[in-house]
Amino acid sequence: MTNLKTIFVLILVFCFSINSSAKIYKGAEYRTKLAYTYGRFETSIKSAYREGMLSSFFTYHDEAGTQNWNEIDIEILGRYPNDVQFNTITPGQANHVGHYPLFTSPHLDYHTYAFEWTPDYVSWFIDGVEVLKQTGSHIQTLTKAQKIMMNIWNPQYENWAGVFNPEALPAFAFYDWVSYYSYTPGTGDYGTDNNFTHDWTDEFDSWDTDRWDKATHTFEGNGCDFIQENAVFQNGKLILCLTKDSNIGYTDVQPPIVLFARGESESKVVVAFSEELDQTSAETSSNFTIPDVTIISASLLSDLKTVELNVSGLDLNSVKSIIIANIKDRAAIPNMMVLRALNIIMANPLEFPIKINCGGASALGYLADQGWEAAVEYGYLDGNLYSNSYQINGTTEDDIYHSEINGNVNYQIRIPTGNYDVKLMFSENFFTSIGQRKFDVYIEGNKVLTNLDIYQLVGSHSAYEAPFTNIHVEDGILEIYFAAKINNGLLNGIVITQNTTGLNNELESLPEEFKVEQNYPNPFNGSTIIKYYLAQQSLVFFSIYDLLGNLVYSKYAGELSSGWHNIQWQAVNNLNEQLSSGVYIARLESKFGINNQKIILLK
Repeated sequence: MTNLKTIFVLILVFCFSINSSAKIYKGAEYRTKLAYTYGRFETSIKSAYREGMLSSFFTYHDEAGTQNWNEIDIEILGRYPNDVQFNTITPGQANHVGHYPLFTSPHLDYHTYAFEWTPDYVSWFIDGVEVLKQTGSHIQTLTKAQKIMMNIWNPQYENWAGVFNPEALPAFAFYDWVSYYSYTPGTGDYGTDNNFTHDWTDEFDSWDTDRWDKATHTFEGNGCDFIQENAVFQNGKLILCLTKDSNIGYTDVQPPIVLFARGESESKVVVAFSEELDQTSAETSSNFTIPDVTIISASLLSDLKTVELNVSGLDLNSVKSIIIANIKDRAAIPNMMVLRALNIIMANPLEFPIKINCGGASALGYLADQGWEAAVEYGYLDGNLYSNSYQINGTTEDDIYHSEINGNVNYQIRIPTGNYDVKLMFSENFFTSIGQRKFDVYIEGNKVLTNLDIYQLVGSHSAYEAPFTNIHVEDGILEIYFAAKINNGLLNGIVITQNTTGLNNELESLPEEFKVEQNYPNPFNGSTIIKYYLAQQSLVFFSIYDLLGNLVYSKYAGELSSGWHNIQWQAVNNLNEQLSSGVYIARLESKFGINNQKIILLK
């Protein structure tokens, strides 16, 4: 009798553990039945735009044990408007992370993503352009066959993925197709050096059960269970869904919610929503009410989730609330939010010069560091804080170089529209040889540092300062972006001063190094030429965008010597199809920066 009772109790405990382990959020993962060794892997994705979650395309060796780990990742985190993260994960679960900023949003339109995996390198491509290549010794440990996978999930790591808000569900990632090309060096017809051969493409018209599985598992650090019902096929797309367990699949019955409202100035209030909005309702100013404040107009910003209110009479020193109603989302059957009232976060403008001790406490007149959120004036996104006690050469501000933010993706500072001088401060206090850390830095979308190797420039435990003049800020937020290439980027300090010279909006530190002349002829019919100057040898990338921000043509011009160069464009897209008349944006990128100019095609 006692034994039967014991067995009954054990059964109850077992059943309870199964039920209690079920997660209330449900995601999706789609994976091949077969595993592949080497090749080129391609897909077209429109990712989910929600903080606290990600959409992915990757390969993975699913043998248990960290000693067997082989994985190659493309991960698009919904917290960022324009970032794509790359990673190889090698035995011991060692991460080799890289980042790249997109010129347009990965969440609002489809982009083609690819990576090539060979015995000697892994390279990643966006819209046909190689954006990162890894060739280190870790690549030789990627030898195990890997399955092709895609998933959507909510990581339980807020520093990395951001804060997950269940009220922002459901979220959807759209996949148009996937292609696999086998590695056939010397006999292929596709990819780098024509070393790849097409094996198959799936257009996602339906679930091919011979090739693909829908996952039904979860893992540590994942806030959802993967279920088959959340991998949906509709209109030639695979749609991976992240939902509550009460509303699974590709359905949306959740109206938008207000995340916060922030008074930026006496004339501007910014209201952030959980999802993309219907433009008409978002720009109806009568849907917004602030007592004793006149709302002149409402504008939906390009992210489709933020509304900017033009107001008069807002007092930043008073407590104000905002009442919002009748805002709809973009679901097939639009959902309308109920009336909502909330307090407005009032800006607390920083005083110039702005000095920030990145990764550390307040010291020497520098502000203490902090994470970025709606209620703060500055802060980092992602990254870890490190400190050291070395004597730092080349500076009297050792305390600033004793702390750093390491592995951050963005750093943002709220400042008024205008021109500024920005100084970035670095010190290499970990690596002890050339080539162990390299990263790019962008300020306001312009690349200002390429392949920065601090040790190569100044050695260990030495201050390196990078000043940039006349940086123009238009939207009220100075954005500094870090694109890791080899190991993580870092930052020790930031100094921002106002620039009152009244010069134009370009980076005045660059024109002697990188000069781009207006295309000629302009307007043109057939072809046009852009002439540009490089002060030193540099990689050069050329691309064309339409006015909606869609990439229509791209070309890697190569690593070119110093001097004047010409690039000729025949007014075709990447498929060699002739383009129609219109205004396009020509973009030239070198290690000295980025130049964008309007060109006019008339036929």
